[in-house]
Amino acid sequence: MKKVLVTGAAGFIGFHTTIKLLNENYLVVGLDSINDYYDINLKKSRLIQNGIDVEKIEYGKLVESNKFHQYKFIQLKLEDKENLNKLFLEEVFDYVINLGAQAGVGYSIKNPDAYISSNIFGYINILECCRHHTIKHLIYASTSSVYGLNQKMPLAETASVNHPLTLYSATKKSNELMAHSYSYLFQLPTTGLRFFTVYGTWGRSDMALFLFTDAMLKKQPIKIYNNGNMVRDFTYVDDITESILRLIPKPPQQNDNWDAINPDPSSSSAPYRILNIGNSKPISIMKYVEILEKKIGVEALKDFEPMRQGDIKETHASYDALSKLIDYKPQVEIEEGIGKFVDWYRQYYNV
Repeated sequence: MKKVLVTGAAGFIGFHTTIKLLNENYLVVGLDSINDYYDINLKKSRLIQNGIDVEKIEYGKLVESNKFHQYKFIQLKLEDKENLNKLFLEEVFDYVINLGAQAGVGYSIKNPDAYISSNIFGYINILECCRHHTIKHLIYASTSSVYGLNQKMPLAETASVNHPLTLYSATKKSNELMAHSYSYLFQLPTTGLRFFTVYGTWGRSDMALFLFTDAMLKKQPIKIYNNGNMVRDFTYVDDITESILRLIPKPPQQNDNWDAINPDPSSSSAPYRILNIGNSKPISIMKYVEILEKKIGVEALKDFEPMRQGDIKETHASYDALSKLIDYKPQVEIEEGIGKFVDWYRQYYNV
């Protein structure tokens, strides 16, 4: 059985990825700092779903799952280099899936230090540990927001990402560049995944679908930015986790035919790649709200606001590269995905 470290395991995508791997009989160690950027109780509930007794959590100590015999969890900050290295030394991982980071686009404007600490200092610790402990494949989360001012749709991995709009997206671009240097210098196979607006059950309480659903059920107005003139490529979380599962045993290889005269930024002569994971069916925010209204059975009270600082007007993913590599095709349509979230929300909050 192969052993995988999943960072951000109490987070939205990390939680779903952990379940996916456990159901495929991987040995999994989950790591999370359990910070208070959004509702800690939601994070703890995710851990409980995976059999972790949250009362037994003690910083730096592994807790065994009472539901999955091959799962352990540890509360740890990525910035804690000493304890992170100790974990790698003792657990001997085959693969690392780094989903842990300071999330949130807007929050990076208010609290930039948190992003430098977690997404830069924490990330270099992950790279160093992977380097020194001979990890077979590092898969890490990037973001569609690295495309920044780029408006050539659909957004492809070969496009420029030199104009990020926020520090969050700048740190994620930095992660991609840092990964390349380690792939080149130390032959560490790395795959960066640019996620496009991920949504689904157990979703983050700071994201639009959660905020809209919560407000609508409480008969409160929802904030719609740029007067509703926004388009997003919404991607259901199960499509993300299935992609990660298929990518694990497919690390990038050195490409001796890589063209250094006309360089492709998504690949390299080193064992390095960048991939989009999206739905490639972008819809307007107003259509998104309309579907949500039908699923909830409530008409939303709409508070139209101007464009938020650092926001992107439109996203639309090209996933051709991912499709060629793992035969990827999104399986969950937006109506089904929103319906699943609403059903989960009602059950979780007993609404």
